[in-house]
Amino acid sequence: MNYKDVQPDPNFDWGAIDKKEVVKDESMDKAYEETFKSLTEQEVIEGTIVSINEREAVVNIGYKSDGVIPASELRYNPELKAGDKIEVYVESKEDSNGQLQLSHKKARILKSWERVNEAYDNQEIIKGYVKSRTKGGLIVTIYDNIEAFLPGSQIDVRPIKDYDVYVDKEMEFKVVKINHEYKNVVVSHKALIEDEIEAQKSEIISKLEKGQVLEGTVKNIMGYGAFVDLGGVDGLIHITDLSWGRINHPDEVVHLDEKLNVVILDFDEAKHRIQLGLKQLTPHPWSNLDPDLKEGDHVKGKVVLITDYGAFVEIIPGVEGLIHVSEMSWGQHLRSPQDFLEVGQEVESVILSLNREEHKMSLGLKQLMPDPWLNVTEKYPIGSKHTATVRNFTSFGIFVELEEGVDGLIHISDLSWSKKIKHPAEFTKIGEKLDVIVLDVDANARRLSLGHKQLEENPWDVYETVFPVGSVHQGTITSMNEKGAVVTLPYGVEAFAYSRQLEKADKSKARVDETLDFKVVEFNKDNKRIVVSHTRTFQDAEDEARAKAENEEAKKDRAAKKSVKKINEQLEKTTLGDVFGNLLNEQLDKKDE
Repeated sequence: MNYKDVQPDPNFDWGAIDKKEVVKDESMDKAYEETFKSLTEQEVIEGTIVSINEREAVVNIGYKSDGVIPASELRYNPELKAGDKIEVYVESKEDSNGQLQLSHKKARILKSWERVNEAYDNQEIIKGYVKSRTKGGLIVTIYDNIEAFLPGSQIDVRPIKDYDVYVDKEMEFKVVKINHEYKNVVVSHKALIEDEIEAQKSEIISKLEKGQVLEGTVKNIMGYGAFVDLGGVDGLIHITDLSWGRINHPDEVVHLDEKLNVVILDFDEAKHRIQLGLKQLTPHPWSNLDPDLKEGDHVKGKVVLITDYGAFVEIIPGVEGLIHVSEMSWGQHLRSPQDFLEVGQEVESVILSLNREEHKMSLGLKQLMPDPWLNVTEKYPIGSKHTATVRNFTSFGIFVELEEGVDGLIHISDLSWSKKIKHPAEFTKIGEKLDVIVLDVDANARRLSLGHKQLEENPWDVYETVFPVGSVHQGTITSMNEKGAVVTLPYGVEAFAYSRQLEKADKSKARVDETLDFKVVEFNKDNKRIVVSHTRTFQDAEDEARAKAENEEAKKDRAAKKSVKKINEQLEKTTLGDVFGNLLNEQLDKKDE
């Protein structure tokens, strides 16, 4: 076609062009827009480097315009060039200049945080670079641009003294903690080692069998036992499984780094716990015990342990017998085993019982001495006097020792004739000597009843004549309670006055330490009881005066009644003749006048 031959349309409005009134084809614009990707701000998408220089890189993301990012964001990888694919973060579709705003650095950070969260959720093993040392641990770079903290306690299963040896090294880690608010990440290398150890333990334990004998190395010694390394897994030999004999500490039998054979006693596959034994690899010592030993035989041994109930004596290494505290002395009053024996002491004893199957032996010490109770009635007849040693107190009396193995009881009521004793400790002390008299002997029950007050005559025979009912004595109030008061009378005799009997003549109450007159209102020699009253001392006098006055009035009444009665009796004896005679006499007297 020859464009010179084309003629312009005479009806075309050329002025519309100058006025910018050309009608836009909206359908064409829409079709043009659809040729580009749908784009959302604040998302990460893939783009292609169009060009790159020292200052910036142009990236095409399939949008209507390209984006520009600083070249500094790409310096971590000097190999990047035009045509390479990279991830970018869309900050804004258009800035104030209509430019598409992209960031490769933010895209990398967001993607790295996604990987960190995935690694934490899936417990993945990741690699990192130890960048530097910091307080309490190390700074580690993971996923190129995320800094994480590696605590010193999470570097290895063993304590680490020098952290610097790990700087500038690549290591494997597990993400153990993420703080999303502060964007903090904590990693652990120890967790990988522990996982590996646990896997080894599971494999080793799965092959274990009870009774199996293995070689191990003593790794650690504690007060309760020794830990042995069996080649990746530790087992414990409890102190009781180290030796058939009694030991105080495991280091008496094993030493650190010592190689030894042990036997598997038990194991828990789930908890990775293994119980080992050492003594089980040697014959039981009871098999070495003299087969001819029997009950009643004498044996010698060393005291290896003392408890509250007795002492354990080692006859041969690993074979022990128990001397119960009741078998240490013939005395019925039990004392502490430490009173008879001490650890390390060599002793001779008698076999009381022997059970080889159950590995039990009971021994006795007192059987080496004659039983003092066999002739106790001859040595301590009723009424005999002796000197004893105070051994123990009870609420009801005192236990005393007459000789080794012979104890007796002084009841609290047999301590004093007159003094009321609430507790034996008020009367004497442990270890003191006390004179006693034998009140009763029961050799079969091994009981001696003793008395102390019986060494003196019963003063209550005398008190009965000194303090008869109705007698008045001066007394001092020594103590008081709700019921009444204890009153000390002459000769130190104690009496009791009820509260209502402590009222004085002026209606006030008597007080402690006050000395007053008291009347005896009750005397009981059998119960050693005297009851007194201060109130009765003046009330009885008033009652006597009142009674005396009443008696005088009664006498007067009786005298008056007697006179009236006499007159009445005389009147009753007068006759009618006497009356007429009297009248006749009166008339004759009148005539004479």
